[in-house]
Amino acid sequence: MEAFEIIRITMTEFADVEDSTVKAFLSLAEPLISRKKYGKLYPQALACLAAHKMKMSGLGKSIGIGTIGDTIGLSSVSEGETSVSFSNNQSGNADTDAEFGLTVYGMQYLQLRKRRIITIISAGVEHGS
Repeated sequence: MEAFEIIRITMTEFADVEDSTVKAFLSLAEPLISRKKYGKLYPQALACLAAHKMKMSGLGKSIGIGTIGDTIGLSSVSEGETSVSFSNNQSGNADTDAEFGLTVYGMQYLQLRKRRIITIISAGVEHGS
């Protein structure tokens, strides 16, 4: 199954987004991930990354207080006797990955990446000095 189909079948909040817009976000996300490294998971990873970028751009269903970008740094919203608190899904993420913790699609992308990409951490050893 291709990334476009995955978005259309499983990410129904984007049902009202035009095909050309979905395809544009897929094209923008495509050079950011490796088909070779993701293997069979590539279409799913591409779909999650594109969906994350669409959600961050304000596409898809609204959460009632604006776009997801409007909620960055927001921990709760109250109106009358109703209060809604937001979890901070960024804990434990590297600074460069913090944005992915803001959407369910970003978190799914990180999970897929964790399964396919091995990060090498050097414990203070400098090479080539």
